[in-house]
Amino acid sequence: MTEDSSAEAPRTARPRIVVTRNGPYQPDPSIAIVDHLGVPIAAETPVRLCRCGQSQTKPYCDDSHIRRGFTDAKDPRRVPDKLNVYAGQQAFVSDNRGTCAHSGFCTDRLRSVFHLGEEPFIAPSGARLDDLINAVRKCPSGALGIGIGPARDAALSDINRPPQIEVSKDGPYRVTGHVELVDEDGVAIAQNAGASQEHVSLCRCGASLNKPFCSGMHWNVEFHDPVPDPLREPTLFEWAGGYPALLDMTRIFYSRYVPEDPLLGPLFAGMSSDHPERVAAWLSEVFGGPRLYTERYGGYQRMVSQHIGKEIQPVQRALWATYMVQSADDAGLPSDPEFRAAFVAYIEWGSRIAMENSGAGAKPPPNMPVPRWWWVCNATPGTRPSALADNAQTTNDAGPALPGSDEAVLFEQHIRPLFRPMDRNSMLFAFDLWKEEDVTKHRQAILTRLQAGTMPCDGAWPAERVALFARWASAPRPQA
Repeated sequence: MTEDSSAEAPRTARPRIVVTRNGPYQPDPSIAIVDHLGVPIAAETPVRLCRCGQSQTKPYCDDSHIRRGFTDAKDPRRVPDKLNVYAGQQAFVSDNRGTCAHSGFCTDRLRSVFHLGEEPFIAPSGARLDDLINAVRKCPSGALGIGIGPARDAALSDINRPPQIEVSKDGPYRVTGHVELVDEDGVAIAQNAGASQEHVSLCRCGASLNKPFCSGMHWNVEFHDPVPDPLREPTLFEWAGGYPALLDMTRIFYSRYVPEDPLLGPLFAGMSSDHPERVAAWLSEVFGGPRLYTERYGGYQRMVSQHIGKEIQPVQRALWATYMVQSADDAGLPSDPEFRAAFVAYIEWGSRIAMENSGAGAKPPPNMPVPRWWWVCNATPGTRPSALADNAQTTNDAGPALPGSDEAVLFEQHIRPLFRPMDRNSMLFAFDLWKEEDVTKHRQAILTRLQAGTMPCDGAWPAERVALFARWASAPRPQA
C-alpha cells in the first residue's frame, strides 16, 4: 500500500500552498480559509499564514518568525517514516505513525479498530467496511489509508471536496481538496509513504518535529488559539463544534442508520447526494451560526417544501429523532446536560414541525424565518460545577494578592478576581459578580452566603478571602 491505485489527481492545475523557508505559508487566493467552526475567515491578499506559533495576529503572519529565529528543519527525534499495512477480512488498512498528527479522531470514534497505546495499533476486522472507510476519511493528517487490496485506494480513502484550509482549534491547519505543497522554487514538498494527496495537516504551533507537517506537538507545548472569551456566552453552534461537527453527525445518520431502517430507508431513498450537507447547514443556522442554509439553499421556504406531501408517520418521526441523537453520540458532539437539553429539545420540536407540515392538506405559513434555538432555561455551560470535574477545575486558585491592612480594598483589583467565570455565570440570572455596581448593591447578601460557606456552591472560600470581602463590603461609600 505504498501508492494510490485510483482516483487520479485532478487534471487541472492544483491550487498551491508555498511553504517559505523558515517563514509562513503562502496559499493561493483561490483556497478558502475557514475557522474551526467552518466559518469563512476574511483575508487580504497575499495571504501569509503563521507557522511559528508566535504571531499576535493568528492565523496570519506578523513576522514573529524573524524575531524568534524560527527554523523549519525536521527534528531527528521525529517518528520514523514507516508505512504499516494491516490485512483484514474486508479490506487492508494502512497507517504511517510518522505522519500522524494525533487528532484522535480514529481512536475516539472507532476504538474496536484503533487501539491507543497498544500493538498492533490497528485491528482491521474490528468494524464494518463503511465504518472503516469513514474513519480513514476523517483522519485529517492523511496517515491512514484503505484498499480492497494492499495498495491504498484513493477513491475509498479520500473525499472529493473543494480546496480549503481549516484553522483548527488549538491545533494544525487542516488542508483538504488536493492542494499541492511546494517550496519557494515550486518543487513539491516530499511526503511520507502512503500519505494522502487530498488532505494533510500542517503545523502552526511552531513545535512540530516533522515540519511542515503536524506531529501532534501542539499538545506538548499547550498551544491555544483561539483563546475563548470567558465573558461571552457561546451559541449552540459554537458549543457543538460548528459546521464540521454537525456535518460529521448528519453523514453518520444518513449513511449508517437510515439505509438499514425499513421505515426510514424508503423515505430518504431519493435524497440528493449532498443531503447531509444541507441538514448540517440548516442545524448550523438554527443553532446560532451563520446563515449557511439560507445563503446556499434558500431558507425556510426551501426546507418546508421538502416535507410537503411526505405524510411522515409518528413512528418515522420518533425513529428519526432517536437516530439523530445516537448519531450525535457517534460523532462526539458534547454530552454535557446543558447542551443535550437544548439539542434534544430542538430535535423533538423540529421533527414534530416537519411531521405537521408533511400531513395531507397541511398549509404551512409562508415567509417564516429560519428558527433560532438557544440554551434551555438559561442553563449554559459553566453555570454549575460538574460532579465529574477534577479538583483543578473546581478549586479556587491562589487568587489575587491580598492588600495590606493599611491599603484600600479596590473592587477591580481585589474583589472581582475572587469570582471565577463559573461563579459569575451561575449568578447572571440575578446579578453580575464582575460588575461593581451589582456586587455593591447585593454585598450584604453575598457576604452572608460567603460566611455560611454556601457560596460558591462547589466549596467555601478560605477565611482570608471571606475577610477581604467583608472588609470591602463594610468600607464607607460616598452618598448618592
